Parts: sequence; structure tokens; C-alpha cells
Amino acid sequence: MNGDIMPVPPDSRGGREPIGFQRTGDPEDARRHRDADGAMHASGGSADSADPPGQAAPAMGALLVRLGRLSLAEAERIRLHQDKTGQRFGEAGMELGLLRAQDVEDVIARQFGYALPQRNAGLSSEVLAAWQPDSPVVEHLRSLRSQLMLRWFENDARHAALAVVSPGPAEGRSWLTANLGALFAQLGLRTLLIDADLRRPRLHRLFGRPDRIGLSAILAGRAGTEAIQAVDAVPGLSLLPAGVVPPNPQELLARDRFQRLLSSLRSSYDVVLADTPAFGPCADAGTVAARAGAALVLACQDSSALQGVANLHHTLREFGVTVVGAVLNAGRPR
Repeated sequence: MNGDIMPVPPDSRGGREPIGFQRTGDPEDARRHRDADGAMHASGGSADSADPPGQAAPAMGALLVRLGRLSLAEAERIRLHQDKTGQRFGEAGMELGLLRAQDVEDVIARQFGYALPQRNAGLSSEVLAAWQPDSPVVEHLRSLRSQLMLRWFENDARHAALAVVSPGPAEGRSWLTANLGALFAQLGLRTLLIDADLRRPRLHRLFGRPDRIGLSAILAGRAGTEAIQAVDAVPGLSLLPAGVVPPNPQELLARDRFQRLLSSLRSSYDVVLADTPAFGPCADAGTVAARAGAALVLACQDSSALQGVANLHHTLREFGVTVVGAVLNAGRPR
């Protein structure tokens, strides 16, 4: 079969590993002995707004004051302790009991343009790209993201849609779609996830979003693109849920309206990923992949039959679908 087999190691969905944070550097280190004016004065604008491109991120003290995590007096107290001990601002604040580790991690993430989700964001723990960005699993997924960018999304402006398909049930299609979507959004790309599994939809649960109106209503002519929802916990990511499970999913997906929908979305999004039902029991996945024009094939270690994967690949080729690559999910089937 053409395309690389990229192993994804077992993830920590069954464990209770602590949420990781990737420390790529601390802008405060260079400001360890800055003056009070640079540390204390918060810049204008909303606390949740990003700083304009090309401008330096505000100092940690200023940002914490802007976010309401510190008062000016507390920030000054931390600065004095910082000058005395030679610590970083965040370390000095935690030593004084004025800051929590979560406060420091959140601000560092903002300074690097990376949004950490809040605990009440509604995101499932399975969205490891948001909750555990430094885990080995997410690093493997980043490698996959890079290959997909080079092989498909950056080749042609028309290459915006990609279906995630696999031969059997519980092989990790929704998990892979959700995490890849979060990773593409973290690149600053306008990313849309479409739950085209109109039989057993799951993406709305992973992102804690309602599923009352979605793709099924659009394909039936009962709704428009207002059914697309922003995933606030992951800036740049949007979701079109499946909506009400219809009695005729194959017929809906085969309608020209689905093709027109995907074509219209290409001008609004840089990346469109479609989740699909298992290929074996029904023809939906092949239809979605044909509409998208390309597919990423997923197989699950110790679960997917080699013949099933070969049949899927052969069918996709017959449908004229570009098979961008293949992934071997080494985690537990789900």
C-alpha cells in the first residue's frame, strides 16, 4: 500500500498522568533585573486578546496584572523578591505564595502564542494535543501533521479537505481527527472538523459541544453553515457536528449538496478534516472520501485485519481518492 505507516504509540487515556507543559523558554529570564516600570505597567486591550503580530509579548508581571491574577502591589513585591534572589518572576511569585504553577504556565503559554485550555472548557481528556502538548503521542502526531502539510494541504489551494478513514469500528478515527484538528489550529491555520459519521457521531462529545443541529440538517436543506461552531478552548478550531442521526445517512452524503458544501468551505478554512464511520459495515466512508478528494487511512494494531485495510485502499483508489498516507494506531482501540 502506498503511503507511510507512521506508528502512534499507546496514549495515556487509561492512566492518570499529570498534564504536561512544554517549556520552550522563559521570556522573563532576560528581564530578571528589569526596572519597575517595565514590570508593573499593564498594556491596554482585553485580557484575552492576543498581542499584535510583530510586537513583543508583555512582561509576565504586566500580563498577570492585566489578567487580574495580581495586584500592582503584589507584582511589585514579587519584583523586589526577584531582584533579591535572582529568580525568575514566576519562581519568585510562587515562592512568596502569590502565584500558582498554573498561573505561570498560563502566562508563558500566552507569551508564546499558545492557548492552554481551562479546566471547565468541556474538552475531553482524549484531546491530548490540548491537555498534554509535550507527551510522546502528541510529538508523533506533530510529525504526522508535518507530513500532511507537505503532502497535501500546501500543494494546492484546492487541497483543503481530507477524510480520516479506517476499515473497522473502534479504531480511533474520531480521536485522530480531533487531535490533528487541534494541532493544525495551533499552527494558526483556520481549521474545521466535520463529523461525517452520521451513524455514531462522536466529535461533539470530545469537544463538549451541542449536537442538535449539524451536517445532517445542512444536507437535508434544513440549515446552513450557521451550524458550524467555534471551539473556544482551541483558538482557530471550528466544528460542524453531525447533528441528528438521520434514517438515511448514505443518501444524504451522496447528495450534490455535500460536494457543494465542501467546495464552499475551502475558501473559509485552510484545513478541513472529516471524521467518518467504519468502512466495512457501510459505504459512507468511501462517499465522504470521494467528496473530500483525499483520505488518510488509519489502522489499529492487533485489531485491523490486513485484508480489510487492503480492501479499503483498493476501493478508495477505484473512487479516484488520493490516499495521502496511512497511520498505525498502536493504542487501545476505541
